[in-house]
Formats: sequence, structure tokens, C-alpha cells
Amino acid sequence: MSDPRTPGTGEARAADGRVAGRRGQATRQRLLDATSAAVAEGRYRDLTVVDVSRRAETSPATFYQYFPDIESAVLSLLDELTDSGGHQLRTLVTEASWDGDSAAKGLAHGFMAFFHEHGNLLRVCDLAALEGDDRFRQLRTRLFNGVFLALQDLAHEARAAGQIPTESSPGALASVLTTMLAHVSAHQPGFEAWGVSSSELTQTMASVVERSMRWN
Repeated sequence: MSDPRTPGTGEARAADGRVAGRRGQATRQRLLDATSAAVAEGRYRDLTVVDVSRRAETSPATFYQYFPDIESAVLSLLDELTDSGGHQLRTLVTEASWDGDSAAKGLAHGFMAFFHEHGNLLRVCDLAALEGDDRFRQLRTRLFNGVFLALQDLAHEARAAGQIPTESSPGALASVLTTMLAHVSAHQPGFEAWGVSSSELTQTMASVVERSMRWN
């Protein structure tokens, strides 16, 4: 599915390609909010158009004016999250001072908070991507690409300053750190069930990030 917005304008379209008016935009947003609320309850697999329509206090016929199916509504939610969330995660790196250890702590805490807020929707994305759906995989890549590039730039600077070995690969380092941050944050409920607290996970990830960028 392509982005259901008018290219270059950010305007949402109806299912037939028309740009929705003000009332249509409000209806479409109610449907997205209802979908988001249902996904947050862990109901994606058995979620139906009727369920979403009832939550939005409208009809299935109205739902189909904006989305061909539930999956399309979820993709729209993920598309919006990718735009805002990708910027949010990137700024955890780019707008922090890396002179001490506060930036690494802020990065780890920010990832944990982001997944705590959006974890159910991101789990749907991960599951679909693992099942081979390239649309979800591309959205996931977009979400983390900004923070990966920011960490890669940081690693380049650290290498130039002699803080990490010259043979270090900034791209590999950024890949490993981004994967760690995303994977651990996504599975924090499971780790907590094993007796590892969120604060312990955050502190440990921050320590790994800091040591990775400051070997010397």
C-alpha cells in the first residue's frame, strides 16, 4: 500500500483517491484513533471493520470510504508514527551533549519510553515484517534510519578523535547499538517477567552505548 496522503502536502486521501474535506479528515482520524485503541488492547489478529466502526461511532460503509481493510488503517497509523517517531528518536542523539554520560542515558531512556507508549503498534509492525510483508519492513527501517545515521556520525567523530580504534566500523557500531536499543526496548515486558527491571535495562543499555563510543 502506498502512503494514503497527497504527495508533498500531508493531506489524507479517501480510499478512492480524493482528498478528504475537513469533516472527512475528522472522520478518518476517528477511525484511526479507534484502530489505535483496539491495537493497544492487543486485538489486531481478530480486529474487524465492524469493531473499529463501532468504536468510532460510525458505520462499516464509512470505514470503507477511507480504508479498504484493517491492515490499511494500521499501515496509516505506522506511517504517521514513523514520521514523528523517527524524528523523535534521532534527536535523542543529535540534540544531546556527548561530553559526559547523560546523552547515553537519555538515549536509552528515550527508546524505552517510546516503546512503552507505542509497543503494541510496533509489535504488529515487527510481526508483519517477520512474515515477509515488505510494506511493514520498509516502515520499520524508516523509523530507525534516522537514529542509525546519527549514531554512525557520532561514531565517525569518536574515531576521528581517537576515542575508539581506527579500525572500528562506524556503520557496524551504529547497527549494533540501534538493534540493541530497539530489541531490548521492545521486549521489556518479557525481561521484567524474568525479574529484570526497566531501570536496570535502561542503565545497562546506556552503559553499553557510552562504552561503545568511548573505548579510550
